[in-house]
Amino acid sequence: MRLLIIGAMDGQIGAASQIAMGRGAKVSLAEDVDQGLDFLRAQGADLVMIDVRRDVQKLMEAVESERIAVPVIACGVASDASAAVRAIKAGAKEYLPLPPDAEMIAAVLAAVTEDSHAILFKDPRMAQTMKLAEQVAGSHASILVTGESGTGKELMARFIHNKSPRSKARFVAVNCAAIPENLLESELFGHEKGAFTGAVARRIGKFEEANGGTLLLDEVSEMDIRLQAKLLRAIQEKEIDRVGGNQPVKVDVRIIATSNRNLEEEVQAKTFREDLYYRLNVVNLMLPALRERPLDIAILADHFNKKYSESNGIAFKPLSAEVRQMLTRHSWRGNVRELENTMHRAVLLATGAEIGPDAIILSGGPLGGVQDPVVAQAASAAASVISGAKSLVGKTVAEVERDLIIDTLSHCLGNRTHAANILGISIRTLRNKLKQYSDEGVPVPPAGGEAA
Repeated sequence: MRLLIIGAMDGQIGAASQIAMGRGAKVSLAEDVDQGLDFLRAQGADLVMIDVRRDVQKLMEAVESERIAVPVIACGVASDASAAVRAIKAGAKEYLPLPPDAEMIAAVLAAVTEDSHAILFKDPRMAQTMKLAEQVAGSHASILVTGESGTGKELMARFIHNKSPRSKARFVAVNCAAIPENLLESELFGHEKGAFTGAVARRIGKFEEANGGTLLLDEVSEMDIRLQAKLLRAIQEKEIDRVGGNQPVKVDVRIIATSNRNLEEEVQAKTFREDLYYRLNVVNLMLPALRERPLDIAILADHFNKKYSESNGIAFKPLSAEVRQMLTRHSWRGNVRELENTMHRAVLLATGAEIGPDAIILSGGPLGGVQDPVVAQAASAAASVISGAKSLVGKTVAEVERDLIIDTLSHCLGNRTHAANILGISIRTLRNKLKQYSDEGVPVPPAGGEAA
């Protein structure tokens, strides 16, 4: 655990630092927000604790704008309620009252480092995949994890990291689909001060953050082919060039890549480099769809039932026998992610002593019921939107496509990545469509839950 404390190392903050070090944290100190940001850009951290007497809002705005993924905890004397409110409103994850309580600090550190990424399974099909994953985890080979959207590819990547010799080093994930093309190079390789407009200071990239550990390239198939060449060089030469830099930086990183697309087909279509494909695909782990591992549906449903009952402060209610049959029969186009959302909804909607059919809202129909792949996938997540739509008669194909894309994006609360997965198109295609609609004066839902 790498902890950065922003504030004067005296009094209560100093005591909090001593407790954290006693619990095994490696603590670094920055006197003010500017020093703290310089440290995060250069070295990164797993957790930031900031004195509320410092500019919490400035820190949060910089962390968000520079895409520095780190949880922030604000600290202050217990009597300063207004400062606590301001810190939380600014975006701090929690408020830790001072003087410090050893058990509370231990709980905060445990919450950040907690391994909540267990993979639950019982079905033989999944057991076979897990056996292979455990077998190759101890190597240093690059691994390509493939499977439909929602099957748990990132969870598998974390499992491999935790079972590997690199488990004590960092696991760093970057979503290649969620980051605009013009920013992804800097996100991966870092940049020097002044390398481009907005580069106010040197910042290390994900490769350097993951040095000695594991780097997950999520949805690597969405990476621009020009950037793929630089990625290939980084993997082959074990060194990267920061944007605007003139000295290569040595890195020791194990690469795990994921894709819900067939990369061999992408290679044939000339949208993915063949040499990079072979570099990433030393071992291929194909995750089965949830419908292909039916024995896991019940145990996953029970897990999510318990999880969301606890997180929402609702008394646990068991699933009825009829609900279990409904869940087992469903096709689960959205896989485990769809099951999780279904159970979260059910926990909130259930009114009786158990979760009955009235609390279960299932989307879509049997597999193969809709022939067009875009409509088929959109039906699963946007059924409630489509069911209330006006008749399509009299509309052009372009108008129907536009309405489907806008409605699906609205259903996903502006999340471009989720909408693209539902529609069965690439994030790049979706962005191009949205730009076209915006230029035509069509209102486009703002980005939500990710970078646009």
